[in-house]
Amino acid sequence: MNSHATRSVISAAPCIRAIVSTRHINSRIHPIAHCTPYGRVYNSSLSSSTSSTTPSIEHNILNGSQTNHSSHSSNSTAKFHGHKRPLVHYHNLVESGAIRGDEHQTRIIQKLQDLHDELMEYTPPSIPESEPSDSLLSRIFYRSEPTPTKPPEDAPKGLYLYGDVGTGKTMLMDLFYSSLPPFINRKRRVHFHAFMIDVHKRLHAAKIAMGYKGGDPIIPVARDLARDAYVLCFDEFQVTDIADAMILRRLLENLLNYGVVAVVTSNRHPDNLYKNGIQRSSFIPAIELLKSQFDVTDLDSGTDYRRVPRALSKVYYDPITPSNALEIEKIFKSMTHHDDKDPPIKNRQLTIWGRKLAIPESTSKVAKFNFDDLCGKPLSAADYLEITKNFGTVFVLDVPKMGMDSKDKARRFITFIDACYESKTKLFVTSEVSVFQVFSDEDSETGKPISDHMRGIMDDLGISQDVVGKSSIFSGEEELFAFARACSRLVQMGSKEWVDTAGQHQDIDST
Repeated sequence: MNSHATRSVISAAPCIRAIVSTRHINSRIHPIAHCTPYGRVYNSSLSSSTSSTTPSIEHNILNGSQTNHSSHSSNSTAKFHGHKRPLVHYHNLVESGAIRGDEHQTRIIQKLQDLHDELMEYTPPSIPESEPSDSLLSRIFYRSEPTPTKPPEDAPKGLYLYGDVGTGKTMLMDLFYSSLPPFINRKRRVHFHAFMIDVHKRLHAAKIAMGYKGGDPIIPVARDLARDAYVLCFDEFQVTDIADAMILRRLLENLLNYGVVAVVTSNRHPDNLYKNGIQRSSFIPAIELLKSQFDVTDLDSGTDYRRVPRALSKVYYDPITPSNALEIEKIFKSMTHHDDKDPPIKNRQLTIWGRKLAIPESTSKVAKFNFDDLCGKPLSAADYLEITKNFGTVFVLDVPKMGMDSKDKARRFITFIDACYESKTKLFVTSEVSVFQVFSDEDSETGKPISDHMRGIMDDLGISQDVVGKSSIFSGEEELFAFARACSRLVQMGSKEWVDTAGQHQDIDST
């Protein structure tokens, strides 16, 4: 089975529908967070990192911020009236105490402000229609527009922001995106992995549409993407898949030639992308393109963020020992026994879509589950979203090591972690093994070697193959990505910044 067919099959897996949202090949249809032929997709498990200081950005992005064709007048002063610019927005957040001022972030926000101002004066080129209709007259009078070979002369240069975890890349990009004036309505903010899944689906459909005549599917895909949005914001740009690596240079090149302006965040400098990848030499032209066509900027404040072993100890306790069980019980009691009017009760009933879900032990703000109560039952993303919306803090006890016989439990656990992350829920876990080994079955004869995808993830997380082990539990790249993201999110949930800001109720759109 070729890679495109494999991706199409994988995309139908139930757990993936709750994790990754894709868009239809038709550029005029945008079913993000809508029902799909395979079932309902939930916003909360689709999105990437969202700063707690901008809780409405995610909702806006996933619910209508991406629209199609628009034209705008040259009177930028009139369009700008009453709109809050990125630099002003940032300073307001600092002055209100919502975020802490940082000289490195200030330097980046100034670059984003400059790009914002350039976009105010930028008129993107018109994008030609892809193909004529099937009518005879359309075929007779249709004239194919030449494919542009270089970016428009007045197109602003994109930004490539890289830095370690916790430096505020996503927050700053979201601030920039939310500050774009209303007339820029051809825009898109997307996690890069979800974007590439969309691209592969479009490429597959384009090849089918070309039929026996054949042709280059990248050009029409890039053209349709450019017609959708001429401002693209990519979060967590990383290349760990050889199929992505082989098409990225030409895809990015054609997007830029069609006048697209991009803002990219990444943990890595372009020179370090796809560092351990197969046939990396073929990816070098894409690296050179990023360095020449983007303003590559470091957002490293100089703080040491190599904190994976330390951070997890605050929220993730392993192995399951009497001392760890006692420690987690102390934390639970300290959070639940200070209010006589709100004591812990057993089997509190939570109504979800007309059904009753029993919470084993909880106050009005803190809930405690055994792993089997949470992931051993046929619960969905909607259930987990409702739990995290109602309880600012959740305890999950006795998480086991999961192998091939526990795939459903593993998928539910990943979906639950996603729900906690999107809801800014404070999470405490006791587990049989470390988080990186929860989905590992290295003793199994069916265990597969570490994939190229996972090697890149391990590089980003600073962990070795010995830590992750070999696993046959996941069958596709989307699942591997979901697992790696769950690990990364658990790490972030153990940071001081997360602990200080998490645990407050937020409304989440789960429609």
